[in-house]
Amino acid sequence: MRTRVAVIGGGQNCEHAVSLASAAAVADALDPATYDVVRLTIGPDGGWRDDADGPIGLAGAAQVLGTCAVAIPVLHGPHGEDGTVAALCDLAGVPFVGSGVGAGALAMDKWATKLVARERGLAVAADVLLTRATAATYVFTGPVVVKPVAAGSSHGVSLVREPAALPAALAAALELDDRVLVEELLVGREVDVAVLGRPDGSRIVAPVLEIVTAGIFDAATKYDGSADFRLPADLSEAERVELETAAVTMYDALGCAGVARVDFFLTDRGPVLNEVNTMPGFTEQSQVPKMFAAAGVSYARLVGLLVSDVLELRHAA
Repeated sequence: MRTRVAVIGGGQNCEHAVSLASAAAVADALDPATYDVVRLTIGPDGGWRDDADGPIGLAGAAQVLGTCAVAIPVLHGPHGEDGTVAALCDLAGVPFVGSGVGAGALAMDKWATKLVARERGLAVAADVLLTRATAATYVFTGPVVVKPVAAGSSHGVSLVREPAALPAALAAALELDDRVLVEELLVGREVDVAVLGRPDGSRIVAPVLEIVTAGIFDAATKYDGSADFRLPADLSEAERVELETAAVTMYDALGCAGVARVDFFLTDRGPVLNEVNTMPGFTEQSQVPKMFAAAGVSYARLVGLLVSDVLELRHAA
């Protein structure tokens, strides 16, 4: 008998299209001889649709989820990756791939993530937290990066080198969130570390990937095919160990599950945490699948592991 799996894509945020691509890739990678895949989509308006693109509403989605052995929320950004859909699965009693409510909410909040990192002794960029009410009080003192507190795929992120560019950058970030981080501009290499938690408590870390970019790794570069990835990154053994240790530290401190991508800047003073993605981009050409492929784990094998690990934990409970 095949295992019934719900793959959830879309979402009510600016990463809707990216999530659709990730969810389609995940669903296609599941072996049809083993899995009976049910595709569910959350529209930009928040409405749920079934695999025939028919509207079913939240109640209908909960009914469908109740018929599945496991759900895979392949959702990026607010109203999905932030723990909201994990909470729905929890309430419906459906085991799911990925991080739970707490980890999703913490990791989506870049300011809260940095508080956790500081508590665990990891370096983070100096920052100022602004709201709509306080944005006008910020005094520009040098090159900064402006970003929404809770958004993904670099949407609303701006590199500001001159005071005249600051108002537009703050306005762009505030279009996506009521809170904004203004961070010091770090000089260093941008590197990603992927961590996979297994049912026995072990942590598998894929080869580190470096993003070679001038300025910031913006939304356009992420998805127009021009990104320059170096995999594995050229690191000393000491740098590799320090990055892997820091990534696992954040994974465990946030309470992540499944796979997560932990992003750093590698500076002269060592790794500086940038952010944690509990559901990173997940097409076969995305960073995390590429990183595991470099370790000999194919895309289909990685997706299968995520599902089988959840089922193993369910049967052990």
